[in-house]
Amino acid sequence: MAERDRPWLMRTYAGHSSATASNALYRRNLAKGQTGLSVAFDLPTQTGYDPDHVLANGEVGRVGVPVSHLGDMRALFDGIPLERTNTSMTINATAMWLLAMYQVVAEEQGADIAMLTGTTQNDIVKEYLSRGTHVFPPGPSVRLTTDMIAYTVANIPKWNPINICSYHLQEAGATPVQELAFAMCTAITILDAVRDSGQLPPERMGDVVARISFFVNAGVRFVEEMCKLRAFGRIWDTVTRERYGITDPKQRRFRYGVQVNSLGLTEAQPENNVQRIVLEMLAVTLSKDARARAVQLPAWNEALGLPRPWDQQWSLRIQQVLAYESDLLEYGDLFDGSHVVEAKVVELVEGATKEIDKVLEMGGVIPAVESGYLKAALVASHAERRGRIESGEDKVIGVNCFETTEPSPLTADLDTAIMQVDPASERAVVDAFAQWRKQRDEEAAQAALAELKRQAVTEANLMPATLDCVRAGVTTGEWSQALRDVFGEYRAPTGVGGAPITGTLTGDSGAELLAVREYVRATAEELGAGKLRLLVGKPGLDGHSNGAEQIAVRARDAGFEVVYQGIRLTPEQITAAAVAEDVHCVGLSILSGAHAALVPDVLSRLRRAGVEDVPVVVGGIIPAADEQTLLAEGVAAVFTPKDFGITTIIGRIVDEIRRAHGLEPRLTAPDRTGRPGRLPAAP
Repeated sequence: MAERDRPWLMRTYAGHSSATASNALYRRNLAKGQTGLSVAFDLPTQTGYDPDHVLANGEVGRVGVPVSHLGDMRALFDGIPLERTNTSMTINATAMWLLAMYQVVAEEQGADIAMLTGTTQNDIVKEYLSRGTHVFPPGPSVRLTTDMIAYTVANIPKWNPINICSYHLQEAGATPVQELAFAMCTAITILDAVRDSGQLPPERMGDVVARISFFVNAGVRFVEEMCKLRAFGRIWDTVTRERYGITDPKQRRFRYGVQVNSLGLTEAQPENNVQRIVLEMLAVTLSKDARARAVQLPAWNEALGLPRPWDQQWSLRIQQVLAYESDLLEYGDLFDGSHVVEAKVVELVEGATKEIDKVLEMGGVIPAVESGYLKAALVASHAERRGRIESGEDKVIGVNCFETTEPSPLTADLDTAIMQVDPASERAVVDAFAQWRKQRDEEAAQAALAELKRQAVTEANLMPATLDCVRAGVTTGEWSQALRDVFGEYRAPTGVGGAPITGTLTGDSGAELLAVREYVRATAEELGAGKLRLLVGKPGLDGHSNGAEQIAVRARDAGFEVVYQGIRLTPEQITAAAVAEDVHCVGLSILSGAHAALVPDVLSRLRRAGVEDVPVVVGGIIPAADEQTLLAEGVAAVFTPKDFGITTIIGRIVDEIRRAHGLEPRLTAPDRTGRPGRLPAAP
């Protein structure tokens, strides 16, 4: 038989409930043949809050594992030898803190930290643009990343201290050209910062470049996506050679891991997600010269809720069948000499290079973030993509075409088709956290925090002071708050105001938008209001704002006055805004699963404030049982990924406003929640 290449690292993105529960899951996954760990942290950990903080309510252990202090990190990796484990940690604003805890646990295991292998995600720029777990302003955030890179190159030389993430840019609407360009501009900003910091001698820049990795997205257009990865490699080679003078080809190699596209997974006919995942995996494995270094695949049911261990196992087995049963790894690059592939790669490289030049002319990626240019570009691209789906130009099987289906045995019992996190686990984590603080040396912890703040106002590398905080028993929230006190916090531009009026809706979808505009205008007139006002709110720590932004843009296009203040708001802040702005409807967007705690809180606060005629609608990944519970508690309407028609959603919001004011909606048959749908008025 032909000699086979070594397979890529195979991961599943996992973590939930508690460090102890996640440790058991990791051990099972490794026993199933997974070759690397990919740690999902919960939102309080990612955004620098302790589990007892008001913003952590409903979010603890929900989308990942809570790690609040060194004790949690010990439990997370109990019995897992870190010196022999490749660990990827999806952590950004608090990446320095989590890496410091990881290092201390490794030291306690007796490991040589110079042998540690793995990756901290640590790309803060894409957090401002798409994922929303940023904490500090751009300048201090880049400083933290720079300090980490300098520290790891000197002390943990096999560690990837950052992977530049184009994955989340595509989720936020980026075209392939934008994904290439914006990610590369981020890499240039980080490398420039490391070079200019003076923390490493110039001759070590090759070592820095060699430890920069990327985390990319692969959508279902797998030919274009494969060409995109070849274009990435070509651009990276040029940038590192020409801008930084790296002469060693091995150091210039484009190194990337991948999770294929979760945005394209559908709640409707979710069994179709399996073939989507397989096609997307081929984009990053078929081409040897552009093959991913590590792959993690989403599960078929991620549009329904939290995947179970069995669902993740299915995705792992998909990788294993390709790597071990097929003959893929026995051949060289399958696309060498292809005129079609080469032409597409050249097209992508040229388009991305023009966009890179444009951003660099603005002063780089940070000014482009702060001005709102990048965010507005992504919101506009996402609106165009949504418009193509709604018009039927882009086909999504089971959603806007071929919707007739047999009942699926996979979803016959929706309550068991996804994993349910026990609400009691949050209370257990909070109680254990209180016990940790009670038992630690308080004087040592406060002294370490004071030293961290003292170092933060200098130009010193903050990794040593952070390690001292870990050893003194400081918590995630305390470390973050100490740096908040010095650096401040940052609210990124939403991009909604700069997005153009929807221009891609044609045919029936364009006619529907005109009809809804008239419906909005007529309803405002009947209510004696100049305009209907919609508050779009993101309660809790969920930073995935793509859906909220698209609702805000379309509502604006339909004639609403939209109040959207961005992510990470408390129920109290949302209620205050609803009262102050005298809105006609409150729309809450939650994708983290915290709806069961946060939505009732908003409802009760609105009632206590005397707001009785303002309907509350909710959108997100909400299981069917929770949907019915929310409706019973007083939510006017619930929207999930099945409701892909944004204009229709806006029309239904107008229905609920009319119903709240005793006006007759324009009714059709009841929808799937049992509530009436809407018949648009003629324009």
